[in-house]
Amino acid sequence: MTDLTDAGAKRPAFDRSRLIFWGVSLLTVVLVGGPILPIILQAFLDKPLYDAAAGFTLGNFGRLFSEPGVGRIFLNTLYFGALTMVIAQLFGAVMAVLVGRTNLPGRRWMGEVFIWPLFVSNLVIAFGWFTMYGPSGFLTLASRTYLGGAPWNLYSVTGMGIVAGLSQAPLTYLMCLAAVTKADPQLEDAARSAGAGPFRALWSVTIPMIRPAMIYSAVLNFVIGIEMLAIPLLFGGPSGIQTVTTFLYDKGINAAVRPEYGIVGAAAILLLIVVALLVWLQGRLMRGAGRFVTVRGKASRPSTLDLGPWKWAAFAFVFGFVFLTILSIFGGIFLRSVVTFLTPLIPIWKVLTTGNFELVLNSETYVRSIVNSVVVSVVGAAIGTFFIAVIALIARRSEFGFRRPLEYVALFPRALPGIIAGLGFFYAVIWMPGLDAIRGTIFVLILAFVVRYIPVGFGAIAPALAQIGEELDRGARISGADWWTTVTRIILPILKPALFSCYALLFIHFFKEYVTAAFLYQPGSEIIGTTMLQLVAQGDNGPVSALATIQVIITALFVFLARRLLGAKIYG
Repeated sequence: MTDLTDAGAKRPAFDRSRLIFWGVSLLTVVLVGGPILPIILQAFLDKPLYDAAAGFTLGNFGRLFSEPGVGRIFLNTLYFGALTMVIAQLFGAVMAVLVGRTNLPGRRWMGEVFIWPLFVSNLVIAFGWFTMYGPSGFLTLASRTYLGGAPWNLYSVTGMGIVAGLSQAPLTYLMCLAAVTKADPQLEDAARSAGAGPFRALWSVTIPMIRPAMIYSAVLNFVIGIEMLAIPLLFGGPSGIQTVTTFLYDKGINAAVRPEYGIVGAAAILLLIVVALLVWLQGRLMRGAGRFVTVRGKASRPSTLDLGPWKWAAFAFVFGFVFLTILSIFGGIFLRSVVTFLTPLIPIWKVLTTGNFELVLNSETYVRSIVNSVVVSVVGAAIGTFFIAVIALIARRSEFGFRRPLEYVALFPRALPGIIAGLGFFYAVIWMPGLDAIRGTIFVLILAFVVRYIPVGFGAIAPALAQIGEELDRGARISGADWWTTVTRIILPILKPALFSCYALLFIHFFKEYVTAAFLYQPGSEIIGTTMLQLVAQGDNGPVSALATIQVIITALFVFLARRLLGAKIYG
């Protein structure tokens, strides 16, 4: 206590806390609003944003709606998002109940494997599905050879939606798993005492209790579906199927002559409005979640439901799902990286090669993309953790008059799709004076990634902050310490586990990000995701698989070290 008193006695004459409050708040507003304002302006300009002769127009929206097939594009997007949500909710919730509440054999290791897709990008997952289930995929050819045909077609909106839904099921699983494992067992016991069997009690009492998790994850998966790029690009592109994200990508990057900025801006605004409304709806639906709270006081862990003879049928279902949608996908990526081509018609040992890795490791561009990804993730996660921690401390543990608006602004990027964030930062750096200096550098990637994932880091820090009693703050302030001394000497040391978790989450998200960078990178600032995106478009599957394997290995090593050395909680 003496140290704090001394610190308070030596405080500077000016109130540095106020300076920090206003400085961080203004910086947050600029960073979050910076990529949005240029998009709005571009949507109402008849020329590119940087053209001094640009004038106001409403014609971009007319041009957008007169584009051939634009109605089909929006319908495809909504259907794709809805199907992604339904598939993810169905399989994710079933897995959560089976793993979290039953005596399913092998539930611990299968539960761990089930969340693997969350650690890598959708681009890697999409390539894995292409490798195994595409028209020339390993399992597709095996099915045609031995069964006479393959009962799946990924090159349709339905096929894309099923792939996306199965890839997002782990997200629903994690959210529902927390709910089913923390439910009050007394409620089930009451149902059992009233004559309900174990399955009836589970169905009538526990399953309804996961409704908030189902609502939250449903809206989140729908949003992820409509803003997803990799799966629609990889499977929709060859068959001429477009969603809003692939439309923006084609018009903004792959335009034959020059990007059609006006149409891109108009489409981006519409997508932003839809996503913002969905996030708002998510918040409204969750307002009544309090009535589902069952963990109070000394609530104990729910009992495990005995499946009896059905446990092996359940095991076959879960193992089959994990094998066909996760193990085979990652296995296909690894196998494709060490063979000249992957086919069930030729023994794998006859086509083994190290050529794919030699090509990657001997290419300056490919190596640079790996190094850049690591640097962006390591440095960016550190910067992001510090920045987000200060925002959380101001929003939740200060007397700043605008702390609530600051939190709302900081969480707004939840409604900012990655492709729009990247597009907005691209417009900002070519439009705002002075920002051209960071154009095409990894610094702008770090900046964009930090803004994009402020809500993720905030979600890791805020709950831990709420568990720290405010009497610690008051005691330090009574001793003469100012706000900054209090939070740095008392609150932050207690928050170390949450800060480690925040850093780990940001590292993983930064390392697998590619959509936000699609508009921002230039030669010299490539990352693994953007390099893979280019190679996929060129059909260079060998280098793609090698880069994907390297990305998975680095991510796996980081997750292992973060859990063992830092004790970080990653996705629960």
